[in-house]
Amino acid sequence: MEQVLLNNGVKMPVEGFGVFQISDEAQCWQCVLDALETGYRLFDTTAAYHNEQAVGRAVRESGIPRDEIFITTKLWVQDAGYDQTLAAFERSRKNLGLDYIDLYLIHQPFGDYYGAWRAMEKLYREGIVKAIGVSNFSPERIVDLCMNHEIKPAVNQIEIHPFYQQEEALRVMRSYDIVPEAWGPFWDFELTQKDMKEIEAMDIGHSEIIDHRCFCTARQLNSIKIHD
Repeated sequence: MEQVLLNNGVKMPVEGFGVFQISDEAQCWQCVLDALETGYRLFDTTAAYHNEQAVGRAVRESGIPRDEIFITTKLWVQDAGYDQTLAAFERSRKNLGLDYIDLYLIHQPFGDYYGAWRAMEKLYREGIVKAIGVSNFSPERIVDLCMNHEIKPAVNQIEIHPFYQQEEALRVMRSYDIVPEAWGPFWDFELTQKDMKEIEAMDIGHSEIIDHRCFCTARQLNSIKIHD
């Protein structure tokens, strides 16, 4: 699988398998095993998904060498802060059952994320996380974090897809050598029954936007010819 080089020399696969909303442990375990068999090597979880144990179990039982698999997990808002972050990271690592984590992200820029970042710098220097980064950080937050800390984020995982391209955010990330990672490159939206009735009346293919959660995207898709 193609890889991208992060600003600290670590290589990360360009495609990954996210386990958001797969809360059933057996189902998540099987999904990760199936994804590994298909060829996926990057897996994205977080403490807030409550499925780290299933991901780690699948990785350990897959028979694939650990250094061929890239695991991302994240720090949730309630654990922001220096000591809280150190404790949260250790819980995640134990849940995953792994000696190290490839990428650890601050999930959202809330609470004491300065303290969280200092803790993550410590974990990075100790070698138990191979790269550190952030998620859902605006350009202003990225600049602020970079200007006030020694280690720059390797990754900023944000919403990027064809209908929300975030050109300014990408420009700022390039200037700091931060790799953008899309947490929903094709997006998955949840629509209300009212939205679905309006969509059914649109002259588009039947199933293409069933997973789209932003109704404005559905409206934009109305002008796109999907099927003859």
